[in-house]
Amino acid sequence: MNDPIVILTEEPLGADDRVNIERLVDGGDIPLVVLVPANTERHMLVDFLEHLSLLEIAKAFRELTAQAPDPESERAEAAETLAVSLAALAGVGTGVTGEVVDGRAVDGLVSKVKELGARQAVVITRPHAIADTFHTDWANKAQDRLGLPVLHLYAGSGFIGDS
Repeated sequence: MNDPIVILTEEPLGADDRVNIERLVDGGDIPLVVLVPANTERHMLVDFLEHLSLLEIAKAFRELTAQAPDPESERAEAAETLAVSLAALAGVGTGVTGEVVDGRAVDGLVSKVKELGARQAVVITRPHAIADTFHTDWANKAQDRLGLPVLHLYAGSGFIGDS
């Protein structure tokens, strides 16, 4: 059996993401482990600037004045994202398992990669203009800590992030 591929995602995986992972697995005997953070730890100022850079002005101000999310609803949303993602990847590799990660997303990814002895990690996110530009995104952070390449894919597309 081959080393597992650990996948960290902030978005529910869909058909396009399945195609990307199938290409990565390439019919191999590889188990997949999907991690979904209960809290994506977004920063209000970074999110605000990101929305402005995408000309989402109303959304930028709406989120700026929004209340902090309830931890229980965040965890429930993460569990739903995990369920959808596991269903999307069903039948790929030798099996798909997953879990909701408490705490920092990158810490959870690094911990799981080390625990399983995985040699490959994938981060799937929507584009984050500020974090991607300044290489402070999850993939870059994980790559720095793991010392191995981390593939950064943008959710729902075939686009690869710069990590």
